[in-house]
Amino acid sequence: MKLVGKVALITGGSEGIGLATAQRFILEGAEHVFITGRQQEKLNEAVKKMNAANVTAVQGDVGNLADLDKLVDIIRQEKGRLDIIFANAASCTIATFGDITEKHFDDTFNVNVKGLLFTVQKALPLLVDGASIILNGSNSSIKADAGLSVYCATKAAIRAFARCWILDLKHRNIRVNTLSPGAIDTPLLRSIGGTEEEIQANLATWQAATPMNRIGAPDEIAKAVVFLACDDSSFVTGIELFVDGGYSQI
Repeated sequence: MKLVGKVALITGGSEGIGLATAQRFILEGAEHVFITGRQQEKLNEAVKKMNAANVTAVQGDVGNLADLDKLVDIIRQEKGRLDIIFANAASCTIATFGDITEKHFDDTFNVNVKGLLFTVQKALPLLVDGASIILNGSNSSIKADAGLSVYCATKAAIRAFARCWILDLKHRNIRVNTLSPGAIDTPLLRSIGGTEEEIQANLATWQAATPMNRIGAPDEIAKAVVFLACDDSSFVTGIELFVDGGYSQI
């Protein structure tokens, strides 16, 4: 019960890491959890799965500033404040250098960088002093992957945001940390590739490259988010916490 009385926002909360974190926040006693997602059907399924009265699902695209304004208005009307933001929504598709299109670049940066920045900035007036902001990065911020140069660049940008924002927000004692997962078994990870054979080959490659010799589970990331969200990490800010089975350390 580490989040009793806390109001939280989780973007990209309809599946994968976002959904697992929302479930974990509820178990930890959060007063209310707001989740977002692009597809209303998946949001409905997530709410049904959580089966909790203190969850509000808001359909929207973090890359759309009008959608973010709607989200902030709903949070303001329902709770009037935020104690935690987990900026989790992300996009990841393969594009080999030499074949990168303007659309691929724009789509990836629109969600991972622009969407994350304006999610946090627009929510700032609702954040209480002493709040916790967690940015979902990736070990791709420091590790290279063929065909993912644009994605890797967005995750490096997120790391830079955290470093700067701890200075911008220090007068309000708001902590900002980056959580960087490795290969986690989520729909997003499985979407990288094409056929089922290619997906399994990718999973095998990531598993073999991980010292713990396995793919991570979404709830393992969720537990790390809880640590960064609660008072257990009261003297932790500006870090990049790798939760990747050791992959980024070798």
